[in-house]
Amino acid sequence: MTEILKKIWVIDDDKSIKWVLQKALEKYNYEVQTFGNTNEAINNFNHDIPNLIISDIKMPGESGLQFLQKVKHKFPDIPIIIMTAFTDLDSAVDSFALGAFEYLPKPFNIEDAIKIVNSAFENEEGHEDNLINTTNKIIGNSSVMQSVFKQIGKLGKSDASILITGESGTGKELVAQAIHENSQRKSSPFIALNSAAIPAELLESELFGYEKGAFTGATNEKKGYFEEADNGTLFLDEIADMPINLQSKLLRVLNDGAFQKLGSNKTIRTNVRIIAATHQNLIENISEKTFRDDLYHRLNVISIHLPPLRERDDDILLLSKFFLNLSSKELKTPTKYLNAETEAYFKKLSWGGNIRQLRNICHWLTVMAPGREIGISDLPQELLKENVNHNVDVNWDMALSFEIQKSLKDKDPNIYELFISKVEKLLIKIALSENNNKKNQAAASLGIGRNTITRKIKDLDI
Repeated sequence: MTEILKKIWVIDDDKSIKWVLQKALEKYNYEVQTFGNTNEAINNFNHDIPNLIISDIKMPGESGLQFLQKVKHKFPDIPIIIMTAFTDLDSAVDSFALGAFEYLPKPFNIEDAIKIVNSAFENEEGHEDNLINTTNKIIGNSSVMQSVFKQIGKLGKSDASILITGESGTGKELVAQAIHENSQRKSSPFIALNSAAIPAELLESELFGYEKGAFTGATNEKKGYFEEADNGTLFLDEIADMPINLQSKLLRVLNDGAFQKLGSNKTIRTNVRIIAATHQNLIENISEKTFRDDLYHRLNVISIHLPPLRERDDDILLLSKFFLNLSSKELKTPTKYLNAETEAYFKKLSWGGNIRQLRNICHWLTVMAPGREIGISDLPQELLKENVNHNVDVNWDMALSFEIQKSLKDKDPNIYELFISKVEKLLIKIALSENNNKKNQAAASLGIGRNTITRKIKDLDI
């Protein structure tokens, strides 16, 4: 009996993408038909029904998301894979919200695309329509952030507890807000509490509230965050800093959905989704008996890790432009930009404060940099010192540019001759050292004559 081939439609106005996907899929014995826009594909439904569709988002005419919505309305069981070169949180989340099986950012590895197609056929039910939208703006073109976007998109109908990990300043609260805004709880409150920012003796009353007269100074009844966040989301930032005795009370609320205010015997029931976050290693904290193992597993139903900015070098310049533009709008000044040397320098820095530090630096530069073009010498001392103190591997021309800019600002005399002689002297000294002080070999390695190197050794006092 002849095997019935799975039919796949590929929709993209880019002929090379269609060709590559068609050739690759046909090798796996799929029947492939290509279209240059969604209108062609819609018309073809009158003659044929595919088993799977791969569609770009941005095309002339109707967008891939509009097409996705139409197809899912009439043919909800067809898995649809959305491709796009315009990678952002909205595109990823909206794709999943409208029922996409997977979101494939361009450029992609063809093997990864094949794996997604195969997995779609292994699970032909695909994803249900979540009917959600996003207003939260998280920026990132890097593959690690695209993975985070996908996770946010797939969490639309889940009510499970989530643990977000990552260094300080990586955007954990932004991700928590995005999860809330794309969930079924979006019309209810999102309340954030930083466990490290509130004294331990006050944290319990902030979480659970208190009755009037519960303790000295309790002159009025107060609702706690659990009560205020009912039917919504409670974001517990820096959960590792929560006192161990309070962790047990939190665990009881997560297990039973009920708590009591301080000074009251009345049980209050609550329906709250918990998203916790920390920059600490909770496994180490558990071994040190500062964090409960059972609470960790109760919170860590789904985990999302946010990488540090230094591991997102593809996003550093994207974020820099965004924050410089944002600061210029806030301050009502012309937008400033990094020159090529400064862009390269930014990508080499460690960014210990992550996105928060980058945003603050961009605001500082908008205020303090003298011109619209930002050079290395315009940067604050904290970034310039990092190059010295932490031996950041910057390009030699970047370091030379900094020295030249500094000398020009200091109005050093004879700058041209000074730097030319410095470079010549360094070149010859290193060439001699590499060639055991043999002038002929050193000159040959530099591409100059023996007489020239002899004269330069004398003139430059080497």
